Amino acid sequence: MNFCLRARGLACERDDRCLFRDLDIDVGSGDLVRIEGPNGSGKTTLLKILSGQLDDYQGTLSWCDRDMTAVRGDFHANLLYLGHAPGIHAGLTALENLAWYQALGGESGRESDRMAALASVGLSGFEDVLVGQLSAGQQRRVALARLELTPRLLWILDEPFTAIDKAGVAALERRLLTHVQCGGGVLMTTHHEMPSLGDIRSIHLGGGAVDA
Repeated sequence: MNFCLRARGLACERDDRCLFRDLDIDVGSGDLVRIEGPNGSGKTTLLKILSGQLDDYQGTLSWCDRDMTAVRGDFHANLLYLGHAPGIHAGLTALENLAWYQALGGESGRESDRMAALASVGLSGFEDVLVGQLSAGQQRRVALARLELTPRLLWILDEPFTAIDKAGVAALERRLLTHVQCGGGVLMTTHHEMPSLGDIRSIHLGGGAVDA
């Protein structure tokens, strides 16, 4: 399915300070787009606006050429958002966290699929360990397992490479590349260089320009 998330003329202020203005963004099938900028430039705020978590902005958003207000449900059904924090429950096991994620999305899912998703991120043997007992990198991997478990056209990811080791970085790069090659789209923030991923469009906040 071809799709496009489109933003036109986005502007946002926080504490009487303009984070960005007149920002145009297109993310569609096969696109890998990186948001860049110094700390405090509004990268996370922009991702939250684009994922529908914040409405304190100027400009317009559309999904598949329709105004976002009319198709928000369809947009969210095709969106997977992972924030800077892992967003997991320390009192649940890795397996239970994935079941909880699926339940939030109205999915029942199969335990075998959840086991496979955890194996894909190197967590075989940790399925029944409380997440609060896992390392920061392992906790991040629990969150990243959703990329294998939950099929969505558009991924919006805030610093997905945080706290994962070299092997985890390589695995995530491969997963991102597979997703866009299969027609998905990725919009993310990261300080990680990704030469192996080929053509990446960059959007620079904090006074920079947009690279088309």
